[in-house]
Formats: sequence, structure tokens, C-alpha cells
Amino acid sequence: MKKFPFRLERLDPFLVEETVRRALEEDLGEKGDITTRATLGSDPVMKKAFIVAKEEGMVCGMELVKQTFFLVDPSVRVEVRISDGLWVQRGEILAELCGAAQSLLVGERVALNFLGLLSGISTKTARLVAQLKGTGLKLLDTRKTLPGLRMFEKYAVAIGGGYNHRYGLYDMILIKENHRAAAGGITVAVERARRLYPEMVIEVEVSTLEDVREALATSADILMLDNMKNEDISQAVALVKGQKKLEVSGNMTEERIIALARIGVDYVSMGALTHTVRPLDVSLLMEDFVS
Repeated sequence: MKKFPFRLERLDPFLVEETVRRALEEDLGEKGDITTRATLGSDPVMKKAFIVAKEEGMVCGMELVKQTFFLVDPSVRVEVRISDGLWVQRGEILAELCGAAQSLLVGERVALNFLGLLSGISTKTARLVAQLKGTGLKLLDTRKTLPGLRMFEKYAVAIGGGYNHRYGLYDMILIKENHRAAAGGITVAVERARRLYPEMVIEVEVSTLEDVREALATSADILMLDNMKNEDISQAVALVKGQKKLEVSGNMTEERIIALARIGVDYVSMGALTHTVRPLDVSLLMEDFVS
């Protein structure tokens, strides 16, 4: 079985540039920043600014901050003070910027949106992972990500100490309920997939103990226990006896994850790591306004 789960340890520079460029184009439109042009004019007004954390959390997304200001104005100097993966307190300076105030204002919202979103994901993940310390249970993300931002959101999960499930539809086989129904059952679906892709990790979704028994007899590598009650999950662990890896998915809360760690499953996947997240509160303040 190939490595599962994985951790996205770096961002693709091409995708970083492409994504930031699109975000800036969306914000600037055809006319550009008319407020900054109207109030400051075209002559550069040189300023120093700071990106500040307004609450505690784990920082993630500094590469996108740097890329944002570089694309706006390559002469803007960005000094990163806090690297991705570090925990900060309210009031800490994350980065220092120096350049034309016009450029700082143009890039401000795009940079902070990326930084806040990814830091929110890494913060949420880190807090959950801390609760699982010493249990051996791995916390996974899902494909429930914002279109076009999957690489960044999965990177934020990894930075927070979580693990990444499959990246897309192409890097592992996950046979879900609708695949099973269309194919004619668990056994047929799994063995057909194994013949066609013998080298791939195959995971099959099961929702009853009867499904578990059938899937256990197939060549699937992982059983996904979907929307099963904790009592049934305990029985599934006893049935499988370590012969296959077990993942639990559906209706996941912090309290339930801790209970599942005690039951003895291998993985828990949680879509809410990325689809229900509160961005970390960060702000850009120009030197004149820093107390």
C-alpha cells in the first residue's frame, strides 16, 4: 500500500502565484484601487506597516502574503517575523512591510484574507491534534474544500499537525455508497478496482456491521466506517482485529474524536477542518497607527 495518509509539506510556487494573481485581479477589476488613487495620488508615499495577530493562534500562509505584495509592487519589502506553524499571542507582529503606502493598501485585503483563512484552519487543526496526543489516532481532512484553494487548505491542515486524505479523484480509490450501488455491491466494486489499479490504495465506505464483514473479505486496504454509532464502531474494531486500517467519518465533534481514539480506530476524517472554520483575526497597521 502506498503512503496513506500524507502531509502536504510545501506549496507549489506556480499555483501560489497563479492563485494570488487571480485574487488581485478580482479585487482590482478594470479600474484598480480608486479609493487609494483618489486619496493618495500617484506619487509614492513611503510607509512602514505591520501585520499583527489580533488573537492567539497558529500562523499559516506567509508565502501567500509575500507573493501578494510582490505581485502588487516588487519593491515592497516584506520581512516575515513568524513562520508557518508557529503559535502566536494576541498583539504579536507577524510581518513587517516597507514600501509605497499605495502598494500596501492594494495588497492588504488579499494578503490578510489568505493569511486569516489558512491560519484559522491550522489553528483549529492544531487544537484538535493536541487533544489526541499520545493516542496514535490520526486526524485527516477531506475534499470538502473551497474550489481552487484545495492545495492551500490541505497545506494548512498539515501545518496544524493533521494529515491529508486523498488530494483529488486521481491519487487513490475511495469507493463510496453510490459507487457500490452503481457497481453492484462492495465485493464487485473493490475487486474490479483492484484489477484495474493494483498499485493504488483502495478504501471502501461501509455503514453496517454486515458491510464490514463483506469488505473484510475483499482486497481493500482501508474500511471507512461512515455515520456509524460508537457502539457499532467498537464491534467493527473487534471484527477486523487489525487486518485492515479503519477510518471513521461523519458527524464528527471534538468530544467524539477523543472517544474514538479510545476505541482504537486508525483515522478520523473531519470535513469541518476546512469547510467550517473561523479565520484567524489579523490586521495590517501602518506605522503612524501602531501604538
